Amino acid sequence: MAKPKIRHLALFARDPKKLADFYTSVFDMEVAATNGRAYFLTDGYLMLALLPHRLEGEAAVGLNHFGFNLEDLEAVKQKLAAHGLETPKARPGDRPYAEFRAVDPEGNWFDLSEEGLKDKDKVAQRGKRLEAAEAD
Repeated sequence: MAKPKIRHLALFARDPKKLADFYTSVFDMEVAATNGRAYFLTDGYLMLALLPHRLEGEAAVGLNHFGFNLEDLEAVKQKLAAHGLETPKARPGDRPYAEFRAVDPEGNWFDLSEEGLKDKDKVAQRGKRLEAAEAD
């Protein structure tokens, strides 16, 4: 089995567009996907998700979670169980970049994905649903 690799970090940002502009201009990262609210940048290896922060949200500005791309989800689930950790939970279907969410022994969130970010249209659709919900 190939070693799982950290492939994305997610930051809550007050202004994801401004932060995306910073990372693209200073570090030559590229916008892999956006829905106009969240920006998914890449350096060709690591994905940096810049997510919009909301005061009524569940987390502060800054690091929210990181993610692993892996080949064998079941093997990782067994290893987590061996450490006494709860079974990873399925992510909502509108999250096209990760299938499961899990926690480490300290409670830090991480995503598990065998697929990765493949469907950029789903990212855009999710942004439109969020905007519609906030407008109500």
